Amino acid sequence: MAWRDGAVVDASVTIGEVGQVANDPSQLLWLDLTSPTREDMTALADHLGLSATLVEDVLSPLERPKVTRHTDHIFFMAYATRLGPSAESGTQAGSARLTTSRVSGLVFKGALVTIREDDSFDIDEVVRRWADNADLLRYGSGALLHGLLDTIVDSQFDTIQQLDDAMEDLEGELFENRGANSAFLRTVYELRKDLVQLRRVVLPMREVVNGVLRHRPDEPTELSRWYDDLYDHVLRAAEWTESLRDMVTTVFETNLSLQDTRLNTVMKKLAGWAAIIAVPTAVTGWFGQNVPYPGFGHQIGLWLATGLIIGLSGVLYVSFRRRDWL
Repeated sequence: MAWRDGAVVDASVTIGEVGQVANDPSQLLWLDLTSPTREDMTALADHLGLSATLVEDVLSPLERPKVTRHTDHIFFMAYATRLGPSAESGTQAGSARLTTSRVSGLVFKGALVTIREDDSFDIDEVVRRWADNADLLRYGSGALLHGLLDTIVDSQFDTIQQLDDAMEDLEGELFENRGANSAFLRTVYELRKDLVQLRRVVLPMREVVNGVLRHRPDEPTELSRWYDDLYDHVLRAAEWTESLRDMVTTVFETNLSLQDTRLNTVMKKLAGWAAIIAVPTAVTGWFGQNVPYPGFGHQIGLWLATGLIIGLSGVLYVSFRRRDWL
């Protein structure tokens, strides 16, 4: 796609037109590559004069978000995120699986080249944002880059919000005063795993946005305000992710504490009932001796034993109830 003064002049730039449009200083060019092969990236590198290490960064599956400055362009890499339901638990809250979509890019003075590893990232949303803020496009490729990064950060915010909602569901289930079953523990583990993976792509975004601001110091004031707002969103996302990571650890530790408390309560009740049950055992043992005892050989002995059992057991029961042992 190509723009001039913020207006679209070509909605479908062909490969043959790229060179002509790129050499026109009055036009702004956007080129999008999806699932490029090594041959595609080698050809692009030869055409744009890219380094071999940059090609390796684009094709490597385990690169972290980053931004680097080169002679005539800036290279960046970021990850959009989304949550999908777990295969085992359907759409149960907190059991979602985090998936990431890597988006790399080259920012030239009058062009933006985006490189996506697959089509899972909604690039149409980026185009809509560019259209909604068409007045910013007159500032050049920096406006295109802002719209792209803003979409990526918003996807991370949506993911964080969903994880926060899942965390609240876990807290409600935690304090329902019932033992945590395997499904609950599995949900906590999955949520913690999602947050660890999310943290790896959210925290480095501070370096990405800050690096863009540092490497493009000549941005117009109006566009700089938009980048400042974007940087504020990135900081909020990072802080929110850290707080959720602390919360899921707290939930896990609180669950262990509640389990210990419930176990202590059960043991206290068992000990109380055991003391009560020991009374009839002791009384019947005493009156069951083969030696004379008060009431031996008479009906009064039966009533005396029965009275002692009921009386002593009642005293212990009332005493334990007052102390909340039963």
